[in-house]
Amino acid sequence: MKKELWGTTKDHENVYTYEISGAGGMKARFMDFGANLLSLWVPDAEGNLADVVLGFEHLEDYFTNAPYFGCCVAPCGNRIGDARFSLNGKTYELDKNDGINNLHSGFDPLCKRMWEMTDVCDNSITFLYHKKDMDMGFPGNMDITVTYTLTPENELKIEYTGLSDADTIFNPTNHSYFNLAGHNSGSVMDELVWINASHFTMTDNASIPNGTLLDVKGTPMDFTTPKPMAPEADDPYEQLAWAGGYDHNFALDITEGEISLAASLYDPVSGRKMEVYTDLPGMQLYCGNGIQSGARGKDGFLYQPRYGVCFETQYFPNAINLPSFSQPVAKAGIAKKTTTIYKFLNV
Repeated sequence: MKKELWGTTKDHENVYTYEISGAGGMKARFMDFGANLLSLWVPDAEGNLADVVLGFEHLEDYFTNAPYFGCCVAPCGNRIGDARFSLNGKTYELDKNDGINNLHSGFDPLCKRMWEMTDVCDNSITFLYHKKDMDMGFPGNMDITVTYTLTPENELKIEYTGLSDADTIFNPTNHSYFNLAGHNSGSVMDELVWINASHFTMTDNASIPNGTLLDVKGTPMDFTTPKPMAPEADDPYEQLAWAGGYDHNFALDITEGEISLAASLYDPVSGRKMEVYTDLPGMQLYCGNGIQSGARGKDGFLYQPRYGVCFETQYFPNAINLPSFSQPVAKAGIAKKTTTIYKFLNV
């Protein structure tokens, strides 16, 4: 493990980075600001390492981080319609930071705050945040932990835990943008995506699900056979046109609570393949439509839209307002846990 001082926050807090290594050859770099993933080096078949996640060169860019590069989004990833929800007969109002809706917990999410590093070893690191009752509008004093582990099987294993003293929402996700050819290789749109889902959640033009599941068959949303995201990302299909490309939740054909294969990404050029495993019912495929053109990333590389793709495991967006969907509720006094694994192979 290698620890380095990177800089300070606007509140003069020291920000440290931590680099860990896995027995399979992978390396990863994190920071205690946001508990966020900064770099993930993955070998190809010849052992050549490439950093396969997008990110910034300078710490200061993470203070705003509009694309949410590498973010540990908590307590609630994705969108909540009308920025409000009811729980146990009480209505809670949230930040309206995405039009009239709430996105990724609001204007001041935990991925843009200092966390406490509580445990670290050569291949694993744990961060902790003590969220106070009604912080960001969510009820309950809640201890939130995220543990990142690099396994000998070349997996990045992410384990989330939330323990609250009141019923609340807990729907964390990882918002890394992957490009298996390397973060500085350009467009990700020709890499092949497969998703274990026969349905996706229908949304309105603000990307808020209404409770309807649509069949992917016969639509550009069908990833049941591996295919590139280009050119169908620009298909006039209404659900795609409203979102400006892929930015949709897929209802996974897996059993909630059991860690199962949800999706994969494959780069034919490098031969790297990533498999996504989760115990959650949904996954957002987001192909980076909103990355700012010319955003300066690591090594000074200039990113463009669609240079990386996110696989955000989750409860369905707006599920708390749609009783027919599985609910992202953490009960008071009961630790709620979820695991996501990104496994890397060479084929």
